[in-house]
Amino acid sequence: MERECEVVVVGGGPAGLTAAIALAAAGVETALIAKRPPADNRTTALLSGSVAALEALDVWPLCRDQSAALTAIRLIDDTVRLLRAPEVMFAAAEIGLDAFGHNIENRYLIAALDRRAGALSQLKRIDTAVTAVEPDETGVTIHLHEGATVRTRLVVGADGRKSLCRAAAGIESEHRSYPQAALTLNIAHARPHHGTSTEFHTESGPFTLVPLLGLRSSLVCVVDPAEAEHLRGLEPAALSAEIERRAHSILGRVTVEEGRGVFLLAIETARSLARNRIALIGEAAHIIPPIGAQGLNLGLRDAATIAELVVEARRDGADAGSPELLARYDRMRRADVTSRAVAVDALNRSLLTDFLPVQGARGFGLYLLDRIGPLRRAVMREGVEPAAQPKLMRGEAL
Repeated sequence: MERECEVVVVGGGPAGLTAAIALAAAGVETALIAKRPPADNRTTALLSGSVAALEALDVWPLCRDQSAALTAIRLIDDTVRLLRAPEVMFAAAEIGLDAFGHNIENRYLIAALDRRAGALSQLKRIDTAVTAVEPDETGVTIHLHEGATVRTRLVVGADGRKSLCRAAAGIESEHRSYPQAALTLNIAHARPHHGTSTEFHTESGPFTLVPLLGLRSSLVCVVDPAEAEHLRGLEPAALSAEIERRAHSILGRVTVEEGRGVFLLAIETARSLARNRIALIGEAAHIIPPIGAQGLNLGLRDAATIAELVVEARRDGADAGSPELLARYDRMRRADVTSRAVAVDALNRSLLTDFLPVQGARGFGLYLLDRIGPLRRAVMREGVEPAAQPKLMRGEAL
C-alpha cells in the first residue's frame, strides 16, 4: 500500500513536530512519521525567538503557564585554578527584553505540540517506525515498519543522532566525543531563583541551574562519566545534599525530584544539511553540548527555515525537494550552526584545559564582557536573537 504526500517529516521530537506544524499550518500537505517518544524528564530553555515562533504557530498559549521566565544569566568561575574569571551577570532588560526566554519541562512542551498538531487537517500522523528511506531524482520513498510506503517530494529528517535520513541522503558528519557526561534532573529548593539562571564553571564542565515554576529549577551537571553514574546512583538525601554543596546553597535547602538522566557529551555536525531531497534538522544535523541553551533552539531555527522555504516554493509552483532549494537551506543554516558549535566547543574545552594561556584568555574575555556594556549587549543580542532569523522566529506567519 503506497500513500503520497507533499512533505514528510521523519521524527517526532520538538524540532520535527515544529516543522510539521509550521508546514501544515501554511497549507502544505504533511505527514509526520514517528513512534511516540518515551517520557522525557528533561527541560528546555526556549530563547525568545523560539517562543515567538511557537506563539506564531499557536502552540505557546497551550504551554505558557507551565514555563518560567529567564530574566538574567549569571556565570560564576567555581574552579580552584590560578587564573579565574570574574563573575558576570547578564540581564535581559539591558537589551530591551522582559526575558531571554522561558524554561519548560519537555513533557509540557511535547503535549502542547501534540495538541496543536492534532488540530491541523493538513497534517497526518503515522505512529510507526521508518525502516528505509530511498531518494531518487523525482522523490523519496519511505518504507514503514508494517510494510506500507509513503511517496513524497521532500523529507525533513528530524530523526536524531543516529539519523536514518542522514545516512539515506549520503551525508557524512564530523564527530568528536568529550570525556564528559551530563547528569540531568529537577530539584525543589527553599529560596526563590528570581528568574536567574546560574552557571557554575568547574574543571569538569558547567553546573547549571535553570529556573522552573515556583521554587523549582532544572539542573545540568557536567562531570566525567564515572562521576555522573556515581551521582545518579546516590540516595535522594545524599544527592540533594551534594547538589546543595555544589550550588553553594544559593537556593537554600535542595530536594531532588524523581527522574534522573545521564547523557554522554559529544559534538557532531553534518557536512551538508541537505542533499538528495532530504533536509536535516535538529540532532540529525548537529549535536552540541548542553551549554548556553543552544541545542534545541538551533533545531527550531532549522525547522522554521525549511518550512519557510517550502512554503515559498509551493506558492511559486516550484519543487520543494529541488537541489536549488536544498542548497539554499544549507547556506541559510550553515553559518548559524557552525558559529554556535565553535563557540560552545571553545568554551567547553577552555574549562577542561590546564593550559594557563587558555585559562587567561577565557578570564580576560569574561572580564571584557563584564566591563564593556556595548560589547556585553552585542553578545547577548546575538546569543538570544541572531541577526539572520527566519520569519517564524520574528513572530511572522508563513
